[in-house]
Amino acid sequence: MMRCAVFTLCFVAAITVAFPQSAKKNSKSVTLFTVNKQVVSADEFIYLYKKNHPNKEQDYTTEKIKEYLDLFVNFKLKVEEAKSRGMDTTKAFEREYNQYKDELRKPYLPDAALTDSLVKLTYNRMKEEVSVSHLLIEVKTDAAPADTLRAFNKVISIRNEILAGKDFNQAAVQYSEDRSVKINQGNLGYFTALQMVYPFENAAYNTPVGQVSQPIRTQFGYHLLKVQDRRPSRGQVEVSHIMIRTGEEKDSEKAKNLVFEIYDQLQAHVSWEDLCKQYSEDPGTKDNGGRLRPFGVGEMGAVPAFEKAAFSLTSSGEISDPFQTQYGWHIIRLEKIIPLASFDELAPSLKNRVTRDERTQLSRASLQAKLRKQFDFKEAPALKTKVFSLADSSLLKGSWKPPVWPTATKDNLFFLQGKPTPVKAFFNYVQENQRPNKTPPAKYFEQLYNNFVDATILAVQEEKIKRENPEYNFLLKEYYEGILLFEIMEKEVWNKASEDSVGQHQYYEAHQADYQAGERANASLYASDSDEFIPILKPLLVDGNERQILETAIAHKVKFESGYFRKEDRPWFARMPWTVGVHPMENNGMYYIAWLKEILTPGKMSFDEARPTVISDYQEHLEKTWIVQLKSKYPVKVNEKSMQYVQQELKP
Repeated sequence: MMRCAVFTLCFVAAITVAFPQSAKKNSKSVTLFTVNKQVVSADEFIYLYKKNHPNKEQDYTTEKIKEYLDLFVNFKLKVEEAKSRGMDTTKAFEREYNQYKDELRKPYLPDAALTDSLVKLTYNRMKEEVSVSHLLIEVKTDAAPADTLRAFNKVISIRNEILAGKDFNQAAVQYSEDRSVKINQGNLGYFTALQMVYPFENAAYNTPVGQVSQPIRTQFGYHLLKVQDRRPSRGQVEVSHIMIRTGEEKDSEKAKNLVFEIYDQLQAHVSWEDLCKQYSEDPGTKDNGGRLRPFGVGEMGAVPAFEKAAFSLTSSGEISDPFQTQYGWHIIRLEKIIPLASFDELAPSLKNRVTRDERTQLSRASLQAKLRKQFDFKEAPALKTKVFSLADSSLLKGSWKPPVWPTATKDNLFFLQGKPTPVKAFFNYVQENQRPNKTPPAKYFEQLYNNFVDATILAVQEEKIKRENPEYNFLLKEYYEGILLFEIMEKEVWNKASEDSVGQHQYYEAHQADYQAGERANASLYASDSDEFIPILKPLLVDGNERQILETAIAHKVKFESGYFRKEDRPWFARMPWTVGVHPMENNGMYYIAWLKEILTPGKMSFDEARPTVISDYQEHLEKTWIVQLKSKYPVKVNEKSMQYVQQELKP
């Protein structure tokens, strides 16, 4: 709560809010004021003022602008003090600031466009379903080069046989190492986007109907696929089912007879819900009418007969004939057909799925390769080989340390746009980012190196973003200074005011005239939407047993609050005796008990009664005193000519 208040104070907009209109890229950069010789530009002030006073002409007066300037100067004084104490150098600060920066930077990076395009591509694919046959030649992702080549040559040879006239499904039965081929002869049926690994999905949607794909490498090995058909999406279906299990020494004929008997009863209009509850052997659904979650084509691929039966129904309430799967006998009732939702409806959930999916990683790898080319990435191969030879088993524990390397700051590992990156920078990155892992040291070292290259490119990208987008610089500065403001205010004002009981009492004694009140009651209020608690709680309140009162209120989920209340603070007080005692009351369907412990006459509030207000006032007092000290410590100089420029720019 406090942090939100501070970020409002320091003019920081929430990350989720759309970026404001860009600041003028070529506006005259002039100094509005300095704090301890640190320049604050007129552009920054204008940008913040416009952002915090959108479409409010009454705020664009000379007086309002000067008031805002005073607040802004005070804000900068506090930030300068925080920086002088090194608060922007702590690990906690860097971690929090970098989290904000990562979010702020996203809209400006190619990754944002990449994700958007992948989401749109995925949705467009979801509009169609493809029917595919496939065969697999297994090879592990970390297989030796010779084994990988052997698998590749084998799948090429099979493809040539198919192109020469061999039936694809016969080839699948003969050669495929996918265990399901014994059941489906390589025919996977229909599926849509996000139901297969991405390289396989990609090939399925990019291969014309009737044609055989080139070999596709996935985590399982090399695939060939043949697209049998394409059709518009059938959306999802929601069905209920009654299941009679078979197998496990169950009498199959008895199960079959029972399911047909149930079907006959359904035809005689016996309640589906009653029959489901009585007979269904699916324990997870029998008590809710057999209802299953909605599913689309391909999602029941392991039970194709069930999927086929579900999608054969066309109207709500329609019941299928009994049919058998590997799990038993089923009868299905269609609840509803759910068409593919619009892009706008699906986009948020699709984005979450896409960013976690393999397609994002593969596409990002392609993007990183393009960025390396764009930023003229050039390595020093011999030096890289020498550095990589340093990978050892200490990386498994995340405890690798660089060797003594006298020229580590001079030997350049790679260049970006001609700018060198020394070996020392990579060593530092490894030490800060290595974690215990089970990856072979050489491979893990290479991963760290690639991550380091990407991070270095990101830093170059950020400099480019800063040059081309003034509003990004302003936003970064807002968050940077906003975090500092929170930390320094917490230390110098909020914690002091709330923890300094001696200071609170002294302030109260010195300002007693400010803490006056009319007639009020020291009371506890109890409320619920049911009156069941009243006969239980009322006698406890009369006895005044505080512990039992609290336990009973919590046990009966009764809301309660204590404090000092004026008669006008609650509308129902007007109908209640304003006397010491316990008073039940009903108002607009809510039930209350007011326990008035003491009626206080108009006059000075006690310290305990006034304490919340005293703390607030004491905070304000501490802040004003502190600002005076800061102005003495850090000279502030306002450029009056620049102020005229600001007022001219802010004219409505």
